[in-house]
Amino acid sequence: QVQLGESGGGLVQPGGSLRLSCAASGFTMDYYAIAWFRQAPGKEREGVSCISSSDRSAYYAESVKGRFTISRDNAKNTVYLQMNSLKPEDTAVYYCAASATCHQNSYDYWGQGTQVTVSS
Repeated sequence: QVQLGESGGGLVQPGGSLRLSCAASGFTMDYYAIAWFRQAPGKEREGVSCISSSDRSAYYAESVKGRFTISRDNAKNTVYLQMNSLKPEDTAVYYCAASATCHQNSYDYWGQGTQVTVSS
C-alpha cells in the first residue's frame, strides 16, 4: 500500500523550532519530488517547500525563506522540513506530497497531515 506519513508536529512557542518528517511506504521516494504544503483554518492550502528528486534543488515560499530547510534521505525514504524561528502565522496543518517534479499542478500521493501550532 502506497502511503506518505507526516510526523513531528506539535505546539511550540514563537521563535522555536520543529522538524517535520515525511516517510514513504509502498514506493521509493528516490524518483519523486517531495513537497510540503500547509493549510491554516479558513485559508487556502499553500505550498511551503519542495525538493527535487534529481539534483535535490530546493524551493521555498517567500514567507519561509531563511527559516525553513527541506532535505531528503533517500536511504531512509524520508524527507524532512526543519522549521526555525517559528511565527504564529506558521500555525497550520502541514502535508507532504509526492510528484514527478516540483513544478507539477497535481501530486500523486498525499499524507494525512500533522498539526503545527505556534503560540505562547
